[in-house]
Amino acid sequence: MSRALLISAPASGTGKTTLMLALARAYSDRGLAVQCFKSGPDYIDPAFHAVATGKTSVNLDSWAMDRATIEALTARGADADLVLAEGSMGLFDGVARKGASGSGATADVAEMMGWPVLLVLDPSGQAQTAAAVAAGLRDFRPGVRMAGVVLNRVASPRHEDLVRGAMASVGIEVFGVLPRHAPIKLPERHLGLVQAEEHTALSELIGEAARLVAERIDLDGLLQAAEYASGPHRRAAAAVATPPGQRIALARDAAFSFIYPHMLEGWRAAGAEITTFSPLSDEAPSQNADVCWLPGGYPELHAGRLAGNHRFRQGLNAFAQTRPVHGECGGYMVLGEGLIDQTGARHQMTGLLGLETSFATRRMHLGYRLAELAVPMPGQVAGSRLRGHEFHYATILAQPDEPLAVVRDATGAVVTETGSRRGRASGTFFHIIAEDK
Repeated sequence: MSRALLISAPASGTGKTTLMLALARAYSDRGLAVQCFKSGPDYIDPAFHAVATGKTSVNLDSWAMDRATIEALTARGADADLVLAEGSMGLFDGVARKGASGSGATADVAEMMGWPVLLVLDPSGQAQTAAAVAAGLRDFRPGVRMAGVVLNRVASPRHEDLVRGAMASVGIEVFGVLPRHAPIKLPERHLGLVQAEEHTALSELIGEAARLVAERIDLDGLLQAAEYASGPHRRAAAAVATPPGQRIALARDAAFSFIYPHMLEGWRAAGAEITTFSPLSDEAPSQNADVCWLPGGYPELHAGRLAGNHRFRQGLNAFAQTRPVHGECGGYMVLGEGLIDQTGARHQMTGLLGLETSFATRRMHLGYRLAELAVPMPGQVAGSRLRGHEFHYATILAQPDEPLAVVRDATGAVVTETGSRRGRASGTFFHIIAEDK
């Protein structure tokens, strides 16, 4: 028997991430080897997981990845004492199904891997009704097994008694209760939690959360409930997307941090070499590289600094004269002519593309994307199909260059964020998760 728990909830905002980090650290403090995963497209949570356990956490995505890829990625948990996976949104929230995999819902991964679900339930404003919600989730989809619940933000001992009694009446085990005013909260910003590297005391904060759950949650009982019958483990995955080059110069700092660990591992597994540079520190890509990759992040928070970093801008432009440069989302915006921040101030970007973007009037762009390339990009030929996602608040003011791809959302509808190519520079608003198979 193996042990795993997939931590999910009826909706976002219930405290999944805080509980996930606290459990990961609490079990690690007991001497267990804990391997974390994140279900769905998310850059920030896996970095928090890594701080809690000291091990890289990777994403699993049933819409963008086929089953073989997911099983191969989870092979890293074969030698762990406990696998903890964090869900996204509500347990069954996803999009239209895709072939043999799924909708992108957390429940897809739970059923595929046989992992029992630990439900984080916030019963604020209700009592016995919370048990009806939990029972409905338990019974909604055959093949998804619920281990039990943790109650978060409980108002009082009387409130706890009412909810516990109702849970017992429908056969759902309560593994612990956290109070409404627990002193643990992680700061947030418009794309989710603030990045792990921006916290000066993140490990200490996770330690406090771990001590709280050790006092209030039945860790021994939860560990027993985590047991499941695992199948044979696949070997670690090869690249889920072809490396963009043999020697990759990767922008990496607080403005360019959104790239999936499974992508980097896959590129390295395919033989690529990756060197990093910091545009925020006014560094240029290595002249020994044969391709430059600018991932997403928060360039809008650092636009003035990037505009003034002449060594970076001149070095990137010189690089692009002879070798390809590609940007994803934030990286795409920095490859453009200008970026208007939320105050309305315009900042000159690198000008490798004609893209103009603005945060002065914010509008959320969120969802899965399937792109069919109209022209080549680094590592991919025209006609290649890529699965990924888009999540940003920028508005396109101008996108005058040659379209990079025909891009559709999960329903098949064409979206206007086509990406661009000019010369050796290319960029997209969507982040690649895997090649379409």
